[in-house]
Amino acid sequence: MDVSGKVVLITGASAGIGAATARVFAQSGAKVVLAARSADKLAALSQELGGLGQEALALTIDLRNPAEVTRMVEQSVAHFGRVDILINNAGQAASGKVDSVSLDDFRQIMELNVFSVVEAIQAVAPVMRAAGGGLIINVSSMVSRMAILGLGAYAATKAALNMLSNTARGELAPDHIKVTTVFPRMTATEFGRNSLGNQAMRQQQRGSDSQDRPAPQPATPRGDWAPQIDSAETLARRILLAAQTEVDEQMIE
Repeated sequence: MDVSGKVVLITGASAGIGAATARVFAQSGAKVVLAARSADKLAALSQELGGLGQEALALTIDLRNPAEVTRMVEQSVAHFGRVDILINNAGQAASGKVDSVSLDDFRQIMELNVFSVVEAIQAVAPVMRAAGGGLIINVSSMVSRMAILGLGAYAATKAALNMLSNTARGELAPDHIKVTTVFPRMTATEFGRNSLGNQAMRQQQRGSDSQDRPAPQPATPRGDWAPQIDSAETLARRILLAAQTEVDEQMIE
């Protein structure tokens, strides 16, 4: 798909991968809808993209609220007249072993990582169907295909997202709505530090030591495994490539 002139709705757009993705799409001539909870960051990014000559709409949205997800799509259509590409990028992790992870944390990330994606698809599908087609890009994670100790809850939400993407791909194909899943590796953003449960894990590792330290890296079942860390800009360019090629899956390798 040629993204020039297309309307692209990006969730989790206030920072990190989402903000970088908004920039590369705007640089490619797309009109961008920025959706996230941080109004100040969205306003600054919207102004920045305007400087590139592309109109950007900033929507302050809590994706855990189904009514706001619906409003996000409705306001996008009211402003631009359509949504050509939906990028479900917003997400959050929860750290903790399966036998001790907070169930409240698990429910929170399930709401954001899975339910809000389904709600967004349900809200945008009729719009795309009426327009004759569209593209939905779901940002998953390579951890959904690995067993990384301490990240079981997060991996489970992304594994659920993978199956939903695979199923929706076939279900929406007759309407010319394509579904792509992108699988990032570890990315250099604040995502890990914002993980639910990180503070508890730090306390467990520190014991009585009160000095703050970086968030612990999860253990892995392979002692020789070393993560490749990508920049948010690198991943954003791969998301753009996924949109341009409309592949079923985009692995970041």
